[in-house]
Amino acid sequence: MCDPRADSGGAPLPVPYDPELTAGLAFFLDLVERIPLRADTIEANRAHFATIIQPMTEQIAGRAVAAEDRVIPGPDGAPDVAVTIVRPTGAEHTGPRPAVLGIHGGGYVLGTRFFGTGELIDLAERYGTVGVAVEYRLAPEHPAPAAAEDCYAALRWLAEHATALGVDPARIVVSGASAGGGLAAAVALLARDRGGPALAGQLLNTPMLDDRNDSVSARQFDGFGAWDRNNNHTGWTAALGADRGTARVGGERAPARSAQLGGLPPAFIEVGSAEVFRDEAVAYAGRIWAAGGDAELHVWAGAYHGFTGFSPEAEVSRAANAARESWWRRILAR
Repeated sequence: MCDPRADSGGAPLPVPYDPELTAGLAFFLDLVERIPLRADTIEANRAHFATIIQPMTEQIAGRAVAAEDRVIPGPDGAPDVAVTIVRPTGAEHTGPRPAVLGIHGGGYVLGTRFFGTGELIDLAERYGTVGVAVEYRLAPEHPAPAAAEDCYAALRWLAEHATALGVDPARIVVSGASAGGGLAAAVALLARDRGGPALAGQLLNTPMLDDRNDSVSARQFDGFGAWDRNNNHTGWTAALGADRGTARVGGERAPARSAQLGGLPPAFIEVGSAEVFRDEAVAYAGRIWAAGGDAELHVWAGAYHGFTGFSPEAEVSRAANAARESWWRRILAR
């Protein structure tokens, strides 16, 4: 992608926002980005996040789902992992069901599993899926690949207990947004490299894939916007420490650094054109195609990071949601 100021040597101009999205972006910035994320504000941001994540009892109230908390074995030599299982309660959902391993976002440093359970509730109601939300360890206390290993341990547990959970082991999908999208990609890489469990698909929603943070889109949103380049620097530095940006980083820690992207499950990759993660998401899809893989890529014009959640009525959000739903229907029907 060309730098629009390359000839003059200046910083690249930012992509303009879709006018329908500006009100939602302002609300997002006021609600979520109130405290700039820096190394010394991670704890303050965690405390703020805790006030805006809706309790699970409230999330499922009036919905045709049930939720159950469990503690499962963690990676070898690591603590156990807490998960929340979301199941449909409708009588029409019988027989082995597809399953979704849901991984929350938060820049590798913020959030809990309940930050990403909304998607699992929706999928359980619409498609009868069994969802498993993972409480992975956060950086900097637990540097990468601790979070990816926790999520992979949850995938193994899900596959090994498929019969007891009423799950079809041939239809397990991993899904995540932002850092959760990066971890979903890392889980798919680990499953490939370790001989399973097999995945039916991977949904990477505005994924955080590349620790180098030096793309044109990263430089376009340096100092402003939803999840800007400075926030990204903080998250990746917390996850990788002194290794960030060096050749010591592999795909299990930053998926964009994987040497090759062949042999992966079908991917759905979506991103806004007006956000930091645009170029790394596009490059990741391109590398999957170059390796002969299956990837569906959507770059939504004028869209900021997380736009469908904060601007749901905008036309571009409706289009993005429809495209994602189409992929879910196709991938779960295989």
